[in-house]
Amino acid sequence: MGSPSPSPWHKEKFRAVDLASAREAIAAARESGIHHFIYVSVAHPAPIMADYVAARVEAEELLRDSGMKVTILQPWYVLGPGRRWPLVLLPLYWIATLLPPTRAAARRLGLVTITQMISALVNAVQCPPAKSRTLTVPDIRRSR
Repeated sequence: MGSPSPSPWHKEKFRAVDLASAREAIAAARESGIHHFIYVSVAHPAPIMADYVAARVEAEELLRDSGMKVTILQPWYVLGPGRRWPLVLLPLYWIATLLPPTRAAARRLGLVTITQMISALVNAVQCPPAKSRTLTVPDIRRSR
């Protein structure tokens, strides 16, 4: 559901595709009697991709208001096959986590692996919340 490769030059698609598909999926899930909706959103707030983040945040709000049990995963960037270029940023992330002014953002906007995402998704399926829960980057990293 949504743009497969979000980038700033796709900003018109975020509301027209990402948010619209989230609205339709939420409506279809409610009509079908789905009790637990799992949504892959994005970490926020973030210094870039404001239109993408805004569409995802709005979808999160719609989900929380839907009456369904909801698990929202908020990765920033998922490392997987063909998506390893951000590894060059790891030293910068490490330094940012040491500095008090940038520590929270570095943790919130950290990188997660595809294995960590899959584990978090499996855990979300196996253990639905009582109402709503949000898994941030540190939560996703802890998923086993």
